[in-house]
Amino acid sequence: MKIAIDAGHGWHTPGKRSPDGMREYEFNRETALFLRKELTDDVLFVHHDSRDVPLSERVKQANAAGADLYVSIHANAFGEEWTSAHGIETYVYTSRPAKALKIAQSVQKELVSATGRRDRGVKAADFYVLRQTRMPAILVEAGFMTNREEAALLQSIEYRKTCARAIAAGIKRVSF
Repeated sequence: MKIAIDAGHGWHTPGKRSPDGMREYEFNRETALFLRKELTDDVLFVHHDSRDVPLSERVKQANAAGADLYVSIHANAFGEEWTSAHGIETYVYTSRPAKALKIAQSVQKELVSATGRRDRGVKAADFYVLRQTRMPAILVEAGFMTNREEAALLQSIEYRKTCARAIAAGIKRVSF
């Protein structure tokens, strides 16, 4: 099985920072690296460290490679200042494709269990990477950068490893 991993956004994506300055890509990138180590599958990174890869290019790479699954890793935010919003949520496309939904539910369950964070559920959204991919696709929001407690977790190596292990476990539990 080939899995496309998308460390959402890039180093210089405007506005993708915690109030104390952590860039979202720091969490996304390292968690993606840990996830690659956890998976025994063929992994394709559709992001790049040297530039912000446009969403259309990420999707095009995954589609051209014939990926079987697309996983986009993110840290959530609510506004630009510290807030009380917290928890984990996983997204699928608005049509709620059966395979993607099954994977998202498994990954969400594993993430909540492994991290002990609030379960915000599996949700549907019209995100480009969910809409334009030809394979089942999920987008994970592993905590809020705008919540002080979760921002500290998102910055920790152990939390990043925990999220990667949970995402991998959720994928492995589903046969598709």
